[in-house]
Amino acid sequence: MITRRSFTTTLALAPFCRAAVESEWIDLFDGKSLDGWRAAENSATWKVVDGLLVHDGPRSHIYYNGPVHDANFRNFEMEVEANAAAFCNSGVYFHTVYLETGFPKKGFEVQIENTAPGVVGYGERKKTGSLYAVRNIYKPMVSDNEWFRMSIVVRGKNVQVRVNGTLVVDYTEPNPPYLPPGQGDRRLDQGTFALQGHDARAAVRFRRVRVRPLPDSIETPGPIPVADDTFKRLVDLATTSIPTVDYHAHLKPGLTLDQIIARGQHNGIQYGVAVNAGKLQAVNSDELAIQFVESAKGKPVFVGMQAEGREWTGIISKRVASMFDYVFTDSETWTDNHGKRMRLWIPDEVGAIPDAQEFMDTLVERTVGILEHEPIDIYANPTFLPALISADYEKLWTEERMHKVVDAAARNHVAIELNNRYKLPSERFAMMAKDAGCKFSFGTNNASADDLGRCEYSLKLVDACKLAGQHFFVPGLYPKAVERKGDALRA
Repeated sequence: MITRRSFTTTLALAPFCRAAVESEWIDLFDGKSLDGWRAAENSATWKVVDGLLVHDGPRSHIYYNGPVHDANFRNFEMEVEANAAAFCNSGVYFHTVYLETGFPKKGFEVQIENTAPGVVGYGERKKTGSLYAVRNIYKPMVSDNEWFRMSIVVRGKNVQVRVNGTLVVDYTEPNPPYLPPGQGDRRLDQGTFALQGHDARAAVRFRRVRVRPLPDSIETPGPIPVADDTFKRLVDLATTSIPTVDYHAHLKPGLTLDQIIARGQHNGIQYGVAVNAGKLQAVNSDELAIQFVESAKGKPVFVGMQAEGREWTGIISKRVASMFDYVFTDSETWTDNHGKRMRLWIPDEVGAIPDAQEFMDTLVERTVGILEHEPIDIYANPTFLPALISADYEKLWTEERMHKVVDAAARNHVAIELNNRYKLPSERFAMMAKDAGCKFSFGTNNASADDLGRCEYSLKLVDACKLAGQHFFVPGLYPKAVERKGDALRA
């Protein structure tokens, strides 16, 4: 039995327009039976329990084949209310067709997964709300065993996904569509819906599945993107377990948190937004650090602290530092052997460098000390040199000096940032870090609203060094540095 409810709703067409429309939602699941649904392999896995549509068993997909819109949808607004158990890997397919066995080869999947580890050789990083392998969400937006609402809106070549009302995906397909090898017929077209149970651990429950068909004539809101080489490379990476996350983005005049999120949704990059904390910084107290964390609460971004200067460990407490998803620092601010505190990117503070070799030895010593003693997860702007000697980078960063830094990072589980702004580190350093077992992260360190790029240098090193998912830092994959080295911070 199909039930109908009419009400006035505000269709979420942001950021393009908002219009109150008289809408008619149609329930595709009646709460009593599997009428209108056809399960593929292991069909007994799907059942109705206490008014819920439940997957609990071996892999199976269940397809809608009922009378609504002849089970063929082009433009629509769809909503599910779901609850995923621990290790669940599920999803909602659209624009797909029935397939007797295996995963649907046509259409797109919106992921439902919070803590699934993946399978041997492939760590699953794509979290609930991801437009799977196209626009991935790496920060969990919901918790296991928590009921949540997920909506999918398709208008022309645009897909928007919301989790509990928060926009997490805003993807517009290029013309012509870009189809990565081995990903099936993944184009916005038309078709039916399917619900996924990935494997025997994919225990998921649905208490509502409903749709509101939209006219086929609706045009794509906004411009159609150009699928240039970087666009394609980011989509290629999205099909892997490499997290396309830029953990080193800063708010700047003309670049708000919402603007950073929107830019990432357009480019296919999730961001970690970081605040500078320490001596002479905008955040120089626990209270200000907490305010920053709270400002990003509920947003689809990671929240990072860029620890500035060596004094930061006495300014920010362990309790507050642990509120951030990660902490990172660089070796650009330190005090030399003569008591001179300098910031290496400011020539007037560096002054003359009469002996470049002595300077490098001190830089390496300070860097190793930071990696050994400070509770940081990522080493940012790695191997940065002052402008006065940067032209001699390859000569000054000798094998011995690189080994000292790389070995310290590996020993202390500190990831190496692939920095887009400075194009650091060198490929030689990155290869050495890979061989030592270091993890990596993408990072921009934008100076303004205009230089938040698309991780082009990071992508270059991924290819040059043949990096894969297991080589990348992911918040929460192992204990944070603050948990491992919290004694270095004030109580």
